[in-house]
Parts: sequence; C-alpha cells; structure tokens
Amino acid sequence: MSAALKYTLGRIGLFVAVLAGLWLIDMNVFLKLMLALVFSAALSFFLLRGWRDEMAGEIAEAAERRKAEKERLRSALAGEDEPPTPTTPPTDSSR
Repeated sequence: MSAALKYTLGRIGLFVAVLAGLWLIDMNVFLKLMLALVFSAALSFFLLRGWRDEMAGEIAEAAERRKAEKERLRSALAGEDEPPTPTTPPTDSSR
C-alpha cells in the first residue's frame, strides 16, 4: 500500500473518530464538523508523523525520477545523447 494512501486513510479515520466522539455532545452540527476537522488535523500532526515522512520521501523520489527522465529526454532531443558511431577506415574494394 502506498504511503500516500495510508496517510490519507489515517487522516480520514482520525476525523471520523473525533467526529464520533463529538457526536455525543449537544451542539450545532456545523460546529461539531469544524471542531472535528481542527482536532483531527492537530492529532494527525503528532500521530501520523511516520506515515507523513514516508509519503514525503516517496514524493521526493518520484520528483527526482521525473527530473532525471526530463533531463534525459532533453539531451536526447538536443542530440547530445546519441550513441557514438564507430568510425571504421574506408575500405578500398577495388583492390
């Protein structure tokens, strides 16, 4: 499972858990939703740090791969990446 999916599901799970806890309190539904959003964001900052760091690492690796591929394609289009052609001395077939 990718780190981004784990982190996203973790954030959603925290939101639902906090909202379920707030559902027992008698207050406006909009206020419950806003408080659940704020509290789950704060909790995810501490509880999901490992998954967030793992996701950031995967994103950084993907960006490096894209950058390297982009540079490779640019050099190929510029003609700098052509394989060297072997230079063989001309042969005289009339001999």
